[in-house]
Amino acid sequence: MTIERELKLAASPAFRMPDLADVLEGVRSVRLPDRTLHTVYLDAADLRLLRWGASLRYREEQGWTVKLPHPDTGTAIVREEITFPGDGGIVPAAALDLLRGALRTADVEPVLQLRTERRTIELRDGADSVVAEVADDEVVVVSGSRRQARFRELEVEQREEGIEGLLDAVVARLRAAGAGEPDPTPKPVRALGPLATAPADVAVGVLPGHPTTGELIRHAIAGSVAHLVRHDHIVRLDTDPEGVHQARVATRRLRSDLRTFAPLLEPGWLAAVRAQLRWLGDALAEARETDVLLERLRRRAARLDARDGAAAAQVIHGLEHRDKEAHAALLEVMSSERYAIVLDLLVDAASAPALVPGATGPAAEVVPPLVRRPWKGLRRAVLAAGRDPGAPELHDIRIRAKRVRYAAEAVEPVAGKPARRFARAAARLQDVLGEHQDAVVAAAWLRTWSAAQDSRDVVFVAGVLAGLEDAAAERAAGGWRQAWERVDRASLRDRM
Repeated sequence: MTIERELKLAASPAFRMPDLADVLEGVRSVRLPDRTLHTVYLDAADLRLLRWGASLRYREEQGWTVKLPHPDTGTAIVREEITFPGDGGIVPAAALDLLRGALRTADVEPVLQLRTERRTIELRDGADSVVAEVADDEVVVVSGSRRQARFRELEVEQREEGIEGLLDAVVARLRAAGAGEPDPTPKPVRALGPLATAPADVAVGVLPGHPTTGELIRHAIAGSVAHLVRHDHIVRLDTDPEGVHQARVATRRLRSDLRTFAPLLEPGWLAAVRAQLRWLGDALAEARETDVLLERLRRRAARLDARDGAAAAQVIHGLEHRDKEAHAALLEVMSSERYAIVLDLLVDAASAPALVPGATGPAAEVVPPLVRRPWKGLRRAVLAAGRDPGAPELHDIRIRAKRVRYAAEAVEPVAGKPARRFARAAARLQDVLGEHQDAVVAAAWLRTWSAAQDSRDVVFVAGVLAGLEDAAAERAAGGWRQAWERVDRASLRDRM
């Protein structure tokens, strides 16, 4: 896997490549032999991969390549590029897995063939390392929606060890020679035209100024479904714990929003969607909780005395084994047919949730009162917990605070600043109690794990870590009341 960072610029047939040898001090240019590239792109019939910013291609000299989107970076294209060996007959299953979030139950088929005449210039530094590459491509569409169409484009790709300012200097030189402005449109999108440039099949969009109830519900659901799909491949690559975290956040927010909007949704449809979300949420929970525990104990272990380093490493190793097992179990779920069907169900829900007949009025009138139900549940839980609640009671309060926060955020587009302030106060309470719960879970795991160990040093270090977690839990338990009082302020409730 590599990270591709490139800029694309249009070029007319009359464009002449300028000399790049002196584009930046200490950089020299090397012209490579010209090449002819034959590329086949595969996608679903509705081009959903390209519409999500991903692609799947085959080149005989390179094999299969999957490109996955990064967050929007402006005119530069930043993508993760993963290559797989193989001939052009069967798409590697691992490649399709990485694209499953966008494909779901759809199959791929050839949608485009390109022939590219490529002239390449490498830019090298004083150590003769390649720091950038400039490609001058003349592209012919061999098959696709625009038969025999032609276009020319320049690609400037900077390597990870590139020189600061080099990309800007090269682009400035190319622009001075007559190249067009940077354009982030990939080749297959340019070749296939309007369908490839259509929005993804989960359209979040912008709410109108005075949305209907249905528009607000669709907007809330679509935002979480899109968030889940965008993080699917990050979970699968397992290079960033945020992948699992954000996928779980999307699932939890969906479940919370469906609970908030339940009076406005058809009961049978709602029950079916919530059951599938519960299944997916349970699959994400173990992997996420282990990620949190591992990251937490790594930080704790790093602060211990150097003499305890070897024993601390054994504690972390024991948790890393559990973490790998949890991720393997999650990937097994995400490779199942049921998972793809659930994603299809959620995508359909994002475009057409099943509303009850009366859920058609202005959202500003219908929706804000729905926040009162989770608020009342939170307040009852706090009152029932008494003056000295235990860990189970505090955990329940945390869950309810999260529901209040999500509910307030869901109605914020029509309720405005009061909802935003209310959500922020609930989020602070959630954070304090989240620290408490994480510390309780960490201490419990350390005690259970250490009970099966033979080494005195390891048991000692696990005990030290457990003591630190006990102290953290006690601090959080001592501060949650103050956070609760902010949520309980009348000014945050009565205006909802």
